[in-house]
Amino acid sequence: MITQSTIDTVFETARVEEVIGDFVHLKRAGSNFKGLSPFSNERSPSFMVSPVKQIWKDFSSGKGGNVVAFLMEHEHFTYPEAIRYLAKKYNIEIEEVVQSDEQKATVDLRESLFLVSEYANQYFQKTLFESEEGKSIGLTYFKERGFTTETIKKFGLGYSPQAWDAFSKVAVANGYKTEFLEASGLTIVKEDQSLLDRFRGRVMFPIQSMSGRTLGFGGRILTNDKKAAKYLNSPESELYHKSKVLYGIFHAKQAIAKLNNCYLVEGYTDVIQFHQNGIENTVASSGTALTPDQIRLINRLTKNITVLFDGDAAGLRASLRGIDLILEEGMNVRVCSFPDGEDPDSFAKKYNFEEITNYLESNSKDFIQFKASLLMEDAKNDPIKKADLIREIVVSISKIPDRIQREIYIQECSRIMDISEQVLVSTLAQLIQKDIADAGKKQKQEQKSLEVVKEETVSNGNQKIDVQYEIERKIIEILLLYGNTEDEFEDTLLRTNAEGEVEEYTEKRNYKVFERVYLSLQEDEVELANPLFRAIFNNIINYYRQSENFSTEQYLMQLPQELAQEVTDVLMEDEKVVLHNWEAQNIIVKEKTHSIAQYVTETILTLRWFLVDKIIEELKKDISSEPEADNSETLSLAMDYYKLIGSFSSKLGRVMSRYHS
Repeated sequence: MITQSTIDTVFETARVEEVIGDFVHLKRAGSNFKGLSPFSNERSPSFMVSPVKQIWKDFSSGKGGNVVAFLMEHEHFTYPEAIRYLAKKYNIEIEEVVQSDEQKATVDLRESLFLVSEYANQYFQKTLFESEEGKSIGLTYFKERGFTTETIKKFGLGYSPQAWDAFSKVAVANGYKTEFLEASGLTIVKEDQSLLDRFRGRVMFPIQSMSGRTLGFGGRILTNDKKAAKYLNSPESELYHKSKVLYGIFHAKQAIAKLNNCYLVEGYTDVIQFHQNGIENTVASSGTALTPDQIRLINRLTKNITVLFDGDAAGLRASLRGIDLILEEGMNVRVCSFPDGEDPDSFAKKYNFEEITNYLESNSKDFIQFKASLLMEDAKNDPIKKADLIREIVVSISKIPDRIQREIYIQECSRIMDISEQVLVSTLAQLIQKDIADAGKKQKQEQKSLEVVKEETVSNGNQKIDVQYEIERKIIEILLLYGNTEDEFEDTLLRTNAEGEVEEYTEKRNYKVFERVYLSLQEDEVELANPLFRAIFNNIINYYRQSENFSTEQYLMQLPQELAQEVTDVLMEDEKVVLHNWEAQNIIVKEKTHSIAQYVTETILTLRWFLVDKIIEELKKDISSEPEADNSETLSLAMDYYKLIGSFSSKLGRVMSRYHS
């Protein structure tokens, strides 16, 4: 188990903007950073990172937290895994205490699969470089492909021996359980319980997540066995989902973000050869048809994709479907094909960095030019085929979410295909209307199957606001931002004057904000109504009492997950662009540019006003309309509360028209 001192060092050292920047393309937005949500499919950035507060908030999905929470959400790390990842990133030595057998037994499936996959990765690499079989077969193959030793080690390439159970036998002997070897797909357990290596006799390509963790493997057979698949991938598992990963993304992510473009190729060796030649913003779909999840992975880093195709025409046509998927995600796509008989791997072997980049820049076309040049040869002078081609291009244009981009592409298509813009616009409109109609039908079907509860709206047209909820949320925000700050507050006290009458007077005293808030609520015998806010309130008051200094990171560390999530939401509320019309709802709290004491006092007074108003409304219900009823006591009590509101109004400088209507 990792010691607390190591955890503290990790939190003190790790920078949330640096860590998240490895996964999400962040842009400066004032004192913060923003980017596209890595947790939802969005086109306008709603993901905010605060270097000052050292927290992040994704307004599209509602997720948020500190640097560890991000890794746990994004990479599905356990808490210890996240700490280890950060310690490795920042070169922090991990101190550990010995785990009990019971603690070891609680390691979950994902952690076990990661451990097994990492062990296998190390085993295959060691076999490649140290065994005679690995060197003579595997290493020779990689060298023949033109890969340097440095490149082989960078991508963690390896070799799995030809023996039936070479890896499985060693793994079991080293304490790795058969159930996890099987669950990872590395080992096949036969009916007689004997073990069989899935990747025996293959060179190995580890497939990594964006953070560099081994998710699965691809293996290439080197014999001429026609019964065996040339390439074999890990089966779907708790870790590995083929449609959601891109080969090379770990090594390419920084270059993609920096160069604001991603080259998309088909195979492992294409990626490796390009990287070796210095073109590191390259990833592969691993031989599968491109999926929306893979495109979104790139979309976190850049809006620009250049798809690189082999020279054969059949492969080009089969890959056109992926272009429409890229367009649907609102990304910019260009296409570049290589000469007949060439693929990215072979092309990169023949030319240097400058020659390759020049070729890519000179031969990359936008998708309309590419489709037109590819399919026009088939259409030639056949008007029906040409019409089909134009319709196919317009279908692609209809996938683009941005209206201006669609119009530009329509103009381009009109020019290339020699057809009027009006006809193209009309066709495009029909396609878009059909998509909208289809989406509407789908939405109606979904609405029928779900109970949709709609919140009433108030007369001014704004969405109904839970006033008490918002005020209590403000109180939590005050405690989080200013709780340990000391300021001068006005106390209202009673004294007897020279005439023997009791009168109010004010006296200025210094309080810490958390003390002032706590005493004010105690004085009114009020506790927060919202259970979540009440739990946070009690927790943070106790925290302030026990700690001299307040650190957001340290405070979030000790909170249960459900409280930590809400605290993050409150802290990042300033970054949210959606603003309520507070004054229309009679929630008037001064901006934080005013003195903290004034801000605190007016928030507490606002809560008191609201609670007293609720009491008055209840009293109104008790007043009988019967002629003989005696309402004097109720009316007297109501008038006392009205006087209280008058006092609040005077202190807040606010009229009471709402309460006299």
